[in-house]
Amino acid sequence: MEAANMDMENQKTAMRVSAVSIGINIFLSAGKLLAGILGHSGAMISDAVHSASDVFSTIIVIVGVRISGKASDRNHPYGHERLECVASIILATILFATGVGIGINGLKTVLQGNYEELPIPGIMALAAAVISIAAKEWMYWYTRAAAKKIRSGALMADAWHHRSDSLSSVGAFVGIAGSRMGYPILDSAASVVISIFIGKAAYDIFMDAVDKMVDKACDKETEEKVREITLSQEGVLGIDRLLTRQFGAKMYVDMEIAADGSRTLYETHEIAERVHNAIETHFPEVKHCMVHVNPAATQQD
Repeated sequence: MEAANMDMENQKTAMRVSAVSIGINIFLSAGKLLAGILGHSGAMISDAVHSASDVFSTIIVIVGVRISGKASDRNHPYGHERLECVASIILATILFATGVGIGINGLKTVLQGNYEELPIPGIMALAAAVISIAAKEWMYWYTRAAAKKIRSGALMADAWHHRSDSLSSVGAFVGIAGSRMGYPILDSAASVVISIFIGKAAYDIFMDAVDKMVDKACDKETEEKVREITLSQEGVLGIDRLLTRQFGAKMYVDMEIAADGSRTLYETHEIAERVHNAIETHFPEVKHCMVHVNPAATQQD
């Protein structure tokens, strides 16, 4: 019951953050598009497209978090957590496609020449870039904090999407400012740079999701903490084997511990139960901890 309540609270947190994200992105994308058109800035229009893609990606995050939070059923006895990884992969694909599109358009302008004929961006485009940098950087830290709190890979992917948008706005700012200083090609060059930032963010999101889908082990620091907690439990004489794996936003632990072989079955069961409860208490993200008890080597001789 406690785990179910925690999952419900995590979903509420994700939905709240996502709602804020959608609202701000709609405002930013509309404002940047208007500023790009009126200010004659290709970089700002590219940045507006990037922000618009954030709205769609956040909707994917919402769907992924909701589905992954569904309770286990007969056909899915281990739950639906990996569907959040699917949402992250879809998000990474959209992000990558957006970056490629922006890069191609910027590159075409750079390669076609006739730079003196390129329009000079207006002050409105420059102001929009500054506002975007501030807003998207705030959204990155806001979303990142929530993602770490509820250990959501999809929400963390969305946070990095905000960071990539912030970086793209920095690129747009540099390009627009350079163009206004007499180098009009910099506006289009900024679009190419923006596409590289977007592609890097898409790659990182994709690889993180894949790692979680293929049962990648938890980091060494987490495993060492598991060992420390286990060995501190009464009756545990050693750890023969420890396996961990990431499962979406959750974590599984399988271990074999050593105990006094002369103890009764009831006593060794209590030792295993103590270890099990201690691990799940210290690590709320652990969905299940399996503990097998072996007789200590000294007892087998």
